[in-house]
Amino acid sequence: MKPKMTCHLFPKPPFDFELTAGYHTYFQGRYGTDSLNQGIYRRLLDLDGSLVLASVCSTGSIDSPCLEVELQGPDLSVQLANQATSTVAWLLGTDQDLAPFYQMARQDPTMSEITKRFRGLHLPHTATVFEALVLGILGQQIATNVARIIRTLLIEAYGPKGNFGGEIFYAFPRPESLATVSVEELRGLKLSWRKAEYVQGVALATLDFSGRNLEHLRELDDSKVVEVVTALRGIGNWTAQWLLIRGLGRPDGLPLGDLALRRVVSQLYFDDTPVTDAQVQEFCQQWRPWRTYATVYWFTAMRQGVA
Repeated sequence: MKPKMTCHLFPKPPFDFELTAGYHTYFQGRYGTDSLNQGIYRRLLDLDGSLVLASVCSTGSIDSPCLEVELQGPDLSVQLANQATSTVAWLLGTDQDLAPFYQMARQDPTMSEITKRFRGLHLPHTATVFEALVLGILGQQIATNVARIIRTLLIEAYGPKGNFGGEIFYAFPRPESLATVSVEELRGLKLSWRKAEYVQGVALATLDFSGRNLEHLRELDDSKVVEVVTALRGIGNWTAQWLLIRGLGRPDGLPLGDLALRRVVSQLYFDDTPVTDAQVQEFCQQWRPWRTYATVYWFTAMRQGVA
C-alpha cells in the first residue's frame, strides 16, 4: 500500500470548489490528467519524476473555504507532500483575489449578473508552461470534442501513469518523452502533420532553454512572454494568450481569434450581431487589467447556458 498523507488548503474567499474544479476538468477526455467525480478532484502530479496522486474535496463553504488534500505516492515524504500541496494550490488558483474584478464587474449589469451566478469561480491553471503550450496547440482550430479525444490519446500513450487502488491515473507527458517521439507516431494519435511537428518542436525547445526549460517565462512580463513563445513554430498570439491565462495565471490575457470569444461577446453585448476580433479587442479595453477573468466568466456563462 502506498504511503498517504492529508493536508489542508485555505483558499482566498470567495472560492467555489465545484465551479473551479469543474472548469479545470471541462476539457478532459476519458481520462485526461484531471477528474472531478462525486465532489472529489483528482490529479496525478509529476513532481520531478515522483508521482503523487492528489485527491481533493471541499470541507468548507464558499465564504469560508477549506480543502482537504489526500496525497498518495510510493516516494511520499513531508517535503514531497508540501510540494504537492503547493502544486494543488496553483492548479486550483486558491490564492487569487477576486475582489478587484468583482468591483469592476458591478459597473456592468451583464457581468454583474454573471459574477453573482458564478461567484467564487477561481481561474485554474496547468501544472507547467509546457503543458499549456501543448494543450494550446492541440486545441488550435478544431472542435472541443475532437481536442478532447486527441488530448486523451496523447496522455495515455506518453504520460507517466500510476496504479492507485486498482485504478490507472495519468500525468501529463514529459517534454523529454514527446521530444523523442517521431512525427509519424504523433500522427497516429490523430494529430495533423503540422501539429505533430509543433508539439515535437515545443518539446525540443523546452529542453533547449539552457537547462531552465520554459518555466523561466514566469519571470517575464506579458509582452515579453508573447514575444518569446510566438518565435516558436506553431505558436501564434491565440496560443500565447492562453499560455498567459492558463499556464502563467496572468490576469489580463485576451485570446483574440477565439471563435467562442467572439460568439459570447456578440450574444451578451451586441444582440447576436457578429463581431470581429478588432471589435472584441476594442470592447474588452474596459476590462483591463482583468480581461482574463472577464473571458473565463463569459465562457463559463456560455457553457452553463446562461449566455
